[in-house]
Amino acid sequence: MTTNTETFDRWIRSDFVHLNSALEELYFASDNPEDVEGTGEEIKKQLVEDGKTHIVELLKEGNTDEGFDAGFDLLGNVGFYMAACRRHEITEPSRETKSPLVEASALSMQLGASLGVVPRFASAHLETHNKAVNGVYKTFTSLEDEATFIDYNTRAALSYIRASEALLRTLPLGVSHPITADLLKAATAALQDVISSNTELFEKLDVDRFFYCVRPYYKTHRVGLREYRGANAGDFAGINVIDLLLGLCRADDPYYSQLLVDKFLFMTPQDQLVLRDCMRQESLLDAFLVERESNSSEAWFQRNAALFLEACEAHGLTALQHHEKLVAKFIEDPAFSKGLMERKGLTASGPPLPVLLKSLRKLADLRSAAERDDIPSRYREIQLLRESLTS
Repeated sequence: MTTNTETFDRWIRSDFVHLNSALEELYFASDNPEDVEGTGEEIKKQLVEDGKTHIVELLKEGNTDEGFDAGFDLLGNVGFYMAACRRHEITEPSRETKSPLVEASALSMQLGASLGVVPRFASAHLETHNKAVNGVYKTFTSLEDEATFIDYNTRAALSYIRASEALLRTLPLGVSHPITADLLKAATAALQDVISSNTELFEKLDVDRFFYCVRPYYKTHRVGLREYRGANAGDFAGINVIDLLLGLCRADDPYYSQLLVDKFLFMTPQDQLVLRDCMRQESLLDAFLVERESNSSEAWFQRNAALFLEACEAHGLTALQHHEKLVAKFIEDPAFSKGLMERKGLTASGPPLPVLLKSLRKLADLRSAAERDDIPSRYREIQLLRESLTS
């Protein structure tokens, strides 16, 4: 790190957090926490000016090419600053044609283009690439509920990654290999860890604190002329690798391929490479269906197919849990009860909440192989494989 980069990083980890936290307490204590306009204006002014001061020095310094990790970390810090300005409605994309944060936009676009990622903070900056200093990682605020949200999202992401890595290891071995059974067990165990982590998050996270004080930092905002969607906890390759390798989702499905296209640049370049390679691989489901024609009575088929179905079931349960519990409790229910279902800018991805909920339902049904004829669900293929088991 250069001196200017280190100084900016210290500000992000200290004063930046204090300023955001102070604003959140003001909003939350008001009669309408959703309305932040006109509240804490002096604090907002300090946030903008202090951040701009650091960024101007970084722009003068230029790109010192400290390597991917340093560049990605700096991009995250600039992204935190821009996301905070959006959260406090210092910027608001519907009233702007370009970001008023000129210096921050310039630095973000330079970093994003050189790294091959979106020029804003992504979920990796809070989860898999969020270095702790003296036991404390980067957050927007000092609120306990934000730390809870990040902790459990990180645990879930790493569990998904373990599951995806186990499934990737099956590819050179084939579905009949005895060690494939071990890898399928490992994938299922990792997915069960996702379920456990999400269950704890469901119990510990305060609904109002999340809805009013954590969620708004993930809103869409402009960088330069373009508006970018907010960071999503699923912006890593692992969960899609599982979708594709299990065969529950397919890259040739226009809906699913659009989802992948939209998220590619929100992932690290390494994740992008993994997912691109995975998109050309035969799925385990299709491989088992081929083997079923002549080898369904073999002991290896009975064992490995049963373990494969357990992995599919676990993955489906994580998807249904996310949609029917987490999304419902922390976004859908409070938005409905507060009359905000149609409010613009409510979702991180941009579209109105009802549109987003419909899309998430479709994705959950694909991942759980639901019995639906209006989407390319693998329900029938899963049932066919299940019927091949003798016990």
